[in-house]
Amino acid sequence: MQLEPIVSFSILLAVILIVPLCFERLKLPGLLGLLVAGVVLGPNALNVLHNDSETMKLLSGIGLVYLLFVAGLEIDLDQFRETKHRSAGFGFFTFAVPLAMGVLVGRLFGFDWNSSFLIGSLFASHTLLAYPIVSRLGLVNNEAITVTIGATIFTDIGSLLVLAICVGINQGDFNILSLVRLLLALLIYSTLVLVGFNWLGKEFFRRSGDEEGNQFLFVLLVVFVAALGAELIGVEKIVGAFLAGLAVNSVVGEGPVKEKILFVGNVLFVPIFFVNIGLLIDLPAFIQSGGTIGLTLAIVLGLIISKFLAALLAKLVYRYSWLEGITMWSLSLPQVAATLAAAFVGFREGMLTEDVLNSVIVLMLVTATLGPILTSWAAERLTPIGETDVETTGSALSFDSELQQPTIVVPVYNPNTQRYLIQMAALIAGHAHGKVIPLAVTPSHVHMDAPELDQAIERSHTLLSEVTSLGQATGHEQETDVPIEPLLRIDDDVAMGISRTSREQQATLIVMGWSRTDGFKARLFGSLIDRVLWSAHCPVAITRLMQPPTEIRRILVPIETPTEAAWQSIRFAALLAQGNQAEITLLHVANPRVPAQRLAWVKSRLEALVSRTNLPSPPEIRIQRAEDVVGTIAQASRAYDLVVLRTPRRRHNGFGELTLGSMTVPIVQQINCAIVMLGEPQYKPFRVPGRPSRASSALGLARSSTV
Repeated sequence: MQLEPIVSFSILLAVILIVPLCFERLKLPGLLGLLVAGVVLGPNALNVLHNDSETMKLLSGIGLVYLLFVAGLEIDLDQFRETKHRSAGFGFFTFAVPLAMGVLVGRLFGFDWNSSFLIGSLFASHTLLAYPIVSRLGLVNNEAITVTIGATIFTDIGSLLVLAICVGINQGDFNILSLVRLLLALLIYSTLVLVGFNWLGKEFFRRSGDEEGNQFLFVLLVVFVAALGAELIGVEKIVGAFLAGLAVNSVVGEGPVKEKILFVGNVLFVPIFFVNIGLLIDLPAFIQSGGTIGLTLAIVLGLIISKFLAALLAKLVYRYSWLEGITMWSLSLPQVAATLAAAFVGFREGMLTEDVLNSVIVLMLVTATLGPILTSWAAERLTPIGETDVETTGSALSFDSELQQPTIVVPVYNPNTQRYLIQMAALIAGHAHGKVIPLAVTPSHVHMDAPELDQAIERSHTLLSEVTSLGQATGHEQETDVPIEPLLRIDDDVAMGISRTSREQQATLIVMGWSRTDGFKARLFGSLIDRVLWSAHCPVAITRLMQPPTEIRRILVPIETPTEAAWQSIRFAALLAQGNQAEITLLHVANPRVPAQRLAWVKSRLEALVSRTNLPSPPEIRIQRAEDVVGTIAQASRAYDLVVLRTPRRRHNGFGELTLGSMTVPIVQQINCAIVMLGEPQYKPFRVPGRPSRASSALGLARSSTV
């Protein structure tokens, strides 16, 4: 019996590791795999795991708290502040209308008023699963979208407030005095958490400096203290977790501590919570019950219709276009984090039946699929606004003036495989009066006088000597004087050694060779490229070269959305073109149903970007309509020597894993010529001087793709 928790935990780890990976290979969401695994291993099937075991109670309870904490942490407060009044208006619409619809559904199916209002609270919130889509299409400046993002804070707080009141009423005798007492306690508690923990967090982070471990522990302590405080005043602990996320939102920012928080939760605790939800599902009873199917249809259709009515009200009141209204509807449609957590709490408290819980899971799967599809359809037809003149203004800037005397770091491992990397770095640095730093990172040893460390250092010195000779020869071949400054670093982590050295040397670019990142080992620990992409302060060029860079004459740059983020790829291609007198083609592959107005906008933006390169032979602009984006780019690449792709700094594929983009990898697999995948800086994206940047983030349950 003593081994039972260990056995259960081992099974859970195996499920989390293997099942999502199998489902993703079948082009199905990994989240669905966890729910299915819970059903199969649960008491209604194989009877291997039980939701009433101490292991499941503890781990799924932590996952539930973590889920709502991350929901609060991921809310973009900057977006909310920009349009807080209209966000409040749409937040009220998309909260009140679905709430009323949920109450109506509950009453129609025989639930009492308290349970009906709880069902209404499930309708009221939403999860911004499709945010990466509008961000990728350059639409984050559209007011309708900004308003929808800001409304999230109102819907989540409102739905959790209703949940707290319903649970409080369910647990004791209800009267007006007890309701006033509960609301007053909530007000005082919320103020203490939002103001107190925010101030305490800023003080702790200021005093702790770069002690990321202590900062991580502090944030965890805040989460569970807030959750405990919520239970002490008689409300559900997930309310406290969500408020804690809001409180430390600005404190944590987008730094490495937030990455660690998301990683731990999304890799371990949140998946266990979803497995536990699967344990509660009685699939045979759900299929056999005709009443359950009716309730499920009512919940799903009621949610979809009510969210549409709320978006329609906002469209009419704020005079948005139909496309903007549909985009607001689709963005507010998905029900995942807060909805599932509240449904689980209601079921645990005996206020909601198993039929409702099963229906909410169906609702989650339907809306999580339908919402992004509708968002993609509507957003592709919207013309981005707010950045019309940015590139025109920037076109007066000298291209060379933006990258004077670059410092390029080239991590080296084997001189035979690093030759082309050094040549590429020399090409870029040589025409901008920069320098190349070949870097060898030697893994540290607990004893600095260990013979193994001496041997490793000697091998690194030999490697650097060979690479330096290669780089100097490359410089003479190009008739340029490229300073080669080899550097040896001893570090306990190779990836962090590369990133730290690049920061210390104020590197402009890191050039690395391509390696596989989709294997089993990479899934467990992350590849070297993943970790450098995550931690580096500057762009990272991940290269797969088939020939000497000096022989590159035609360069293809696929551009999905011609915003400022695309400028990095164009600038990189232009630097190579300067050294080789190469020709550049910018390729935009558009959906055949995209209206001509948006294509005209794309062309004008591309022309503005092209004007900034100041090359003797301006890049060619090519716009092509096609359904198969990946196949079209692969087909076009056959006529080119090099393809330059953007790859996102990070992608949450369901549980926070750091991997390359979901469209980038298929493209790479089909391209036979040389490739450079340019990873962008995470915290300091390139922008025109004088123009503020806009941070973007994606929820852990979102899937995004970037070319």
